[in-house]
Amino acid sequence: MRVRDVLSAKGSSAVFTISPDATVDELLDLLAEHNIGALVVSPDGKSMAGIVSERDIVRKLRALPDPREATVQQIMTTDVQVCTPEDSFGSLMSSMTEHRVRHIPVLEDDEIVGVLSIGDAVKFRMDQLEFERDQLTHYVQG
Repeated sequence: MRVRDVLSAKGSSAVFTISPDATVDELLDLLAEHNIGALVVSPDGKSMAGIVSERDIVRKLRALPDPREATVQQIMTTDVQVCTPEDSFGSLMSSMTEHRVRHIPVLEDDEIVGVLSIGDAVKFRMDQLEFERDQLTHYVQG
C-alpha cells in the first residue's frame, strides 16, 4: 500500500493553500469555509513554504501583540514532514506518530499534489480491514 492509494481513496485531490502574507483572519475564514484543520502555506499555490494548522494558531498566536493582524508567516510551521505518492502507507503512519503531526503534504517533483490527515489515514485503514473481513467471511462461507 502506497500513499498514492490513500490519496485515491480520499476521493478529493483538492489542496487548499494560503499565502504567507495572509492575515490570521483570512486563515480562520479559509479553515472554517473548507472545514479543514490545516492549510499548506504557498506563495504560488504549487510550491510549499510551510504548513499552518489549528495547533499553530493555539500555540503561537497568543504570544503575538495583535493576533488578528498577524500574518500566516508569523505562526506557520516551516519544518514540515512531507511524503511522496510512492512512500509506503506504513511510513506515512510512522511519520505522523513519531513527529506528532496530523497533516502531511504529499509532494511530487517539489509540487503539492495532496495533503493527508490522520483522519484520511485511519479511514483508509478501516476500509481495508472491512474489505479483508468481508473477503474472509466470503471465503469461509463459500
